[in-house]
Amino acid sequence: MSLSETDAAAPAAAQVKPRPQAAPGPLDGDPALIGVPTFVVGSIALGLSLVGYLPAEAAGAPIAIILAATALGQFIAAVWAAALGQSAVAAVFGVFTGFWLSYAVLVLGLIHGWFGITAAAATRTQGAFLISWLVTIVLLTVSTLRLPAAFTVLFTLIDVALALVLWATLDGSGGVRTLGGYAVFAFVAVGFYLFVHVTSLATGGRGLPLGRPAVGG
Repeated sequence: MSLSETDAAAPAAAQVKPRPQAAPGPLDGDPALIGVPTFVVGSIALGLSLVGYLPAEAAGAPIAIILAATALGQFIAAVWAAALGQSAVAAVFGVFTGFWLSYAVLVLGLIHGWFGITAAAATRTQGAFLISWLVTIVLLTVSTLRLPAAFTVLFTLIDVALALVLWATLDGSGGVRTLGGYAVFAFVAVGFYLFVHVTSLATGGRGLPLGRPAVGG
């Protein structure tokens, strides 16, 4: 290439601007830091109700925590996870947003007669709620088989708790209801473990062992 050709090419080359680097997004972190503890606090309130710490006429007592803390926390965690592109995490927290919100609406609706449900139909109404969510959470449990074992244990205990509460609701057994409350406290314990894990990671630690997935590959 001659000098004149080089001079002619220079202005054209000067017009080619380098492609700008994509700016890093403002979102970061782990949505479980909000999702797990807010799930735990609502579960504790529900468990205390099931084991008889609260009298039968105080069925609505846990709703303050469940509605204002747990459901809201699950929603925030779901939105945060979705913004990070963590679809599976967003799905889990989104589903539990629906669970806790619908539980609060059901209890408040039965207490205040919002839906025209008679006292005779209240048991079957609660049964329909529990069956619907038991099937859904079992589906989520199956989807966790490729995750570390701690998550599968958590969801399995939730399944057990829902099944026991369903049995107690349809059969009217106070003893089975209490067992359901103990199952709730069992998955609360797993929730504590998972929260220590995510907090350790967030603060520069190594996290806790979560176990091998049931299904590899």
